[in-house]
Amino acid sequence: MEDFEPKIIAFVCNWCTYAGADLAGTSRIQYPPNVRIVRLMCSGGVDPLYVLKALLQGADGVLIGGCHPGDCHYQNGNYKARRRVAILKKTLERLGLDPDRVWLRWISASEGQLFADTVTEFVSFLKAKGPNPFKTLQAS
Repeated sequence: MEDFEPKIIAFVCNWCTYAGADLAGTSRIQYPPNVRIVRLMCSGGVDPLYVLKALLQGADGVLIGGCHPGDCHYQNGNYKARRRVAILKKTLERLGLDPDRVWLRWISASEGQLFADTVTEFVSFLKAKGPNPFKTLQAS
């Protein structure tokens, strides 16, 4: 398990978290290359099925990034995302899946360092948890 490198799918809003990730890149802030970013116009557009599909297809964790509450470019999309993630986590728990593999974070366009720190922290967290159990189910 020492060789384990978690695969993270990040669904990020175009206006804040994606811009924060872009700032991290242009500022040459180092963070682990374990994250694959999917840019959406708003975190409120993250359908829980996207998250479930990512986990079922072998992602070790899913990061959802949006604007800080009150800063959404679509007024209430991040609140919608927060409600959806809360319901999704309860659903994952009822299904016997680990809800901690899904993180929701608010990262603005000026917080490149926060994006890098969040990815670094999530990678460390997932390394401690180990691989997604669905990976072994798919292999067998």
